[in-house]
Amino acid sequence: MTDAVLGSQPGWSMPKWRWLSSEHPLPWLLPASALMIVFGIYPLLYALWLSLHKRNPVTRLNVFDPHYNWAKALGDPRVWHAVSDTLLYTSTALVIQLLLGLLIALLLDTDRKGYGILRALMTLPLVVPPAVTGMMFLLMLDGSFGVLSRSLYAVGLLSPQYPILANSSTALAGVLLADIWQWTPFMVLIMLAGLRSLPKEPFEAAAIDGASSIQAFFKLTLPMMSKVIAIAVLIRGIDLFRIFDYVKVMTDSGPGTATETITSYAGRIYFNGDFPYASTLSLITLILVIVASTLFMKIFRVKL
Repeated sequence: MTDAVLGSQPGWSMPKWRWLSSEHPLPWLLPASALMIVFGIYPLLYALWLSLHKRNPVTRLNVFDPHYNWAKALGDPRVWHAVSDTLLYTSTALVIQLLLGLLIALLLDTDRKGYGILRALMTLPLVVPPAVTGMMFLLMLDGSFGVLSRSLYAVGLLSPQYPILANSSTALAGVLLADIWQWTPFMVLIMLAGLRSLPKEPFEAAAIDGASSIQAFFKLTLPMMSKVIAIAVLIRGIDLFRIFDYVKVMTDSGPGTATETITSYAGRIYFNGDFPYASTLSLITLILVIVASTLFMKIFRVKL
């Protein structure tokens, strides 16, 4: 009856209605495919097209020269310095966030009253935009009135003559501080989800056999959490490698190039108007991420 009524409506196409109501996957894949093409495949192909052109600074025209930008990038010492800074930043942040995340997750892995609120509060730093976090730590690390800087002055760990973000030897640590504060809760939540999913029987058997909590942690918890830790490191490592917000807001790659990462260097080139060279640096970043993540997944046998 309903089909007859719908079929009698002017402009209604019964085959189209049946197609949309069928179990065929195409109608449901079209929106996601369109988004992927518009925001994923097209920008990638456009960046690849730009990387094969040379920017004329006088005429502001792109001239086809497929080898120019790639040869320039491979011979640019600033690119290699930015890659080394990116690797240092990524590895340092990963180790600290992983250790802190696992330790905090172990403390919160309990059903005692009030710990649920603490677990919920752990998500608050994640909702703050990274640019806002960078501005917040820029103010707190200010050499004149920053609360963190003045606290370090008071305990003698830092001299007022060498502010954190103005010193080439400590500026990267200041940027790392903002990243660690914001993204350690992400590691906590992943580690906590893994801990809560572990079976209790092996731990009960270990307790009966007289194993201490430290022995149970290294013999049971860590081996069973290995896949969770590997996935967390993979996701966070990819995100860290393309760090831009904190560097741009807090130091603008300075002092000098002390905190310049590959993405911040590409951003600087982009805003200077050399779009082909900036696209080439972005593609180099993509290649490095793909190679590193593939090797990581092969070595640690991670399956997504």
